[in-house]
Amino acid sequence: MLRRGRAARSTSGTVKKQPLALDAALNDLVASLGISKKLREYNAITSWETVVGEQIARVAKPSRIDNGVLYVTVSSAPWRAELSMRRREIAEKMNAAAGKRVVQDIRFR
Repeated sequence: MLRRGRAARSTSGTVKKQPLALDAALNDLVASLGISKKLREYNAITSWETVVGEQIARVAKPSRIDNGVLYVTVSSAPWRAELSMRRREIAEKMNAAAGKRVVQDIRFR
C-alpha cells in the first residue's frame, strides 16, 4: 500500500499530513506494482549507447534481458568476437548504469 505521508501534530493538537516526496512516492508505487526489476532492466538497456559508446552502438543493439542474460544483436562476426572478449567489462558497466546487478551474462548474436 502506498504511504500518503506522515501524520504530525500541530500546536493545536490536530493531526496534519506531511507531504511525501515525489521520488519516495514513485518508489513506493513501483515496488507495490512489482516492476522494480523490469524498470532496472529497462534502464540498463536504454543506457546501452552511453555504456558502450557511439561506435559500438551503431553495430550492436540490445534487444532484451531475460533471466539476467542480455541479448545483443551484432551486425558482423568480427564485432561479435570483439564484444565477446569485452563481455565482462560491458556487463559491469551495464549493472552500474542500472544501479543493481541485472546483467549476469551477455549473448551476442
